[in-house]
Amino acid sequence: MKCLSINSLGRLASNRSWTCSNCRTQLLATHVKTTQRSIARQYATNSSSYSKRPPKPPRKRITVLTATATAATGAGVLAFTDDIKYGYDATERSGRVAAVLGVCINDYRTSLNERDKAEDPKEQETILKECHKRCAERTLKVLEKNGGIFIKLGQHLSAMTYLLPREWTDTFIPLQDKCPVSSFESIEQMFRSDTGEELKDYFSEFSEEPIGAASLAQVHLATVKENGRKVAVKVQHPGLAQWAPLDLALTKFTFSTLKRFFPEYDLEWLSSEMEVSLPQELDFQLEAANAIRTQKHFSQIPELPLVVPEVLWAKKRILVMANESGHRLDDLEYLDSNHIDRDEVSATLARIFNEMIFGKNAPLHCDPHGGNLAIRKASRRRPGGANFEIIIYDHGLYRDIPETLQRSYAKMWLAVIDGDMPAMKRYAREVAGITDEQFPLFASAITGRDYTVVRSSIAKPRSDAEKKTMGDALQEGLLSDLVTMLGQVPRIILLILKTNDLTRSLDENLHTRQGPMRSFLILARYCARTVFREHVEEIRNRPGSLLWPGNALRFVAAWVGYLRVELKLEAFECWLSFKRLVGMNTVHYGSAVPL
Repeated sequence: MKCLSINSLGRLASNRSWTCSNCRTQLLATHVKTTQRSIARQYATNSSSYSKRPPKPPRKRITVLTATATAATGAGVLAFTDDIKYGYDATERSGRVAAVLGVCINDYRTSLNERDKAEDPKEQETILKECHKRCAERTLKVLEKNGGIFIKLGQHLSAMTYLLPREWTDTFIPLQDKCPVSSFESIEQMFRSDTGEELKDYFSEFSEEPIGAASLAQVHLATVKENGRKVAVKVQHPGLAQWAPLDLALTKFTFSTLKRFFPEYDLEWLSSEMEVSLPQELDFQLEAANAIRTQKHFSQIPELPLVVPEVLWAKKRILVMANESGHRLDDLEYLDSNHIDRDEVSATLARIFNEMIFGKNAPLHCDPHGGNLAIRKASRRRPGGANFEIIIYDHGLYRDIPETLQRSYAKMWLAVIDGDMPAMKRYAREVAGITDEQFPLFASAITGRDYTVVRSSIAKPRSDAEKKTMGDALQEGLLSDLVTMLGQVPRIILLILKTNDLTRSLDENLHTRQGPMRSFLILARYCARTVFREHVEEIRNRPGSLLWPGNALRFVAAWVGYLRVELKLEAFECWLSFKRLVGMNTVHYGSAVPL
């Protein structure tokens, strides 16, 4: 079997430009629904110009809906039909998207006009919530029927509680457990088509039922015939690639249509991101190369207990890797019964992902949600003292952070932690081109905190009141500002923000006893190291060696500055650990299992 070798995957990992398909696909996904929800939000704001317009005459509405459906179905048929059956299926698939898009647009326009006529604030809120719910349920049915990429889109939208109404995000939660499962026969056929061999030629055992299924692929357990090794085989859903071009075109059509009706919510950049990221996510040879590169990078940091499943071989739609299993990170009962310290798990997660963001030539995993991470009890303690190992899966969505951006981002976070507002604004402008007017919103976006908290101390835990304040602010008109800002910042920043948001959520689900304070201390340490590394490189680039008096003095000054920050952080972290040991914790999240 001629499969991509490990060495060639390694070369691919070191030579390619890594673009996080995941983040983009998910942001994109956000678009179809975001737009529809953005519709709702736009109307939810008092400044919405659309809410002031009189309703369109019935004839005009019918014309709009008909034109929308005709354009989408026509585009699908003309661009993607190879035969009659495919043409029929493409028309049906396109028609579902166009129909629900047109109906939802009309529903929002009608409901928001009705809301403007109501005088009772509670009645106005009820009208809007009911419209959200109706449109979300209509959209859910289309996502389930079309499957594939649309399921992935819905899964991402269900997690976007910071941007979408609860009626939308809650309605899409079932999609997290409703991933399609391809038949064993179709998997056999795909394996035969892609490798020229039968499953039984390579595997002595191959489970017909997958141990897990996602929107784009599913995983089967198997045994290698040659050496008896137990492996996990990730296979792409066979029909996915056939529909990907059409689904991407439908996504682009949806976003452009929504922009036409609601220009304040221009999310077309999301479809552009998806067009780049999805093809990469569907390439399992690229995923294998990402996994190899990540494993090599972290093998140099043995104190971090990270496990990346070893890759045996890969084809574009098939990936064979070592079977590494564990429990969910938020399985608190498992953690407690195995004497795994939740605070240490949280700290390890912070170190792993800060290494990915700030490490020298480090790859950034852009989809670290709960399903892509697992934990297990270590057979022996690791060099850093941990009695557990964290396993990371799904390496299809990666990105490299340019060194200049990495350094400015580190300085910005040091300013955030120090509460230095002028420096925060200066580096926010360097990192993302943020203006002074946009800064409060950007500061909240990167920290996940209310701006008043950012100005005081982000180390304290988020309260329910703070979460409600942020949600209310979006409802009151900041949503369009947020959408506009996200459309302007560099795409790599969006990916970093997404990674921060996902890891922050994982940390909160652990119900740690120290709150976010320790995570911010670890972040500060990585930022300080990044700035120190920059200073050393600048000194090395000066004439003469490090032993020259001028260079030596500069190096000592940089080292002393770094050491001062390092000692301060180390002392504070030791104090936190002491408080935890003697029961002096001031933060308690509550837990599912008593500690």
